[in-house]
Amino acid sequence: QVQLVESGGGLVQTGGSLRLSCAASGRTSSVYFKGWFRQAPGQERIFVSAINWSGGTTYYADSVQGRFTITADSAKNTMYLQMNNLKPEDTAVYYCAGKRSSRGYSTNYDYWGQGTQVSVSS
Repeated sequence: QVQLVESGGGLVQTGGSLRLSCAASGRTSSVYFKGWFRQAPGQERIFVSAINWSGGTTYYADSVQGRFTITADSAKNTMYLQMNNLKPEDTAVYYCAGKRSSRGYSTNYDYWGQGTQVSVSS
């Protein structure tokens, strides 16, 4: 099993920045993809970004491309999501997740954190 704990959420104004962290523990070597998802009120949880196990390949949803950056520090077993130029539509609960399979980076994740709230005021 893998345990994931997010931190770094908060309230920020439009155009501001936040950095989310996701600390992993347990069988972290079993995780191939590490990802971020978000869920706005009344909406489904959607893919935001992912990084592969080596950190060499990253993926982004079109809505955050160019504004968000995903990174991972393997020595600390921690993943980050740097979010710049935030918009009100980025308001959501953000979840980090881990996936064992190498097939597909945006769906069917196995492990989930509890989520952290990000609110962007206009």
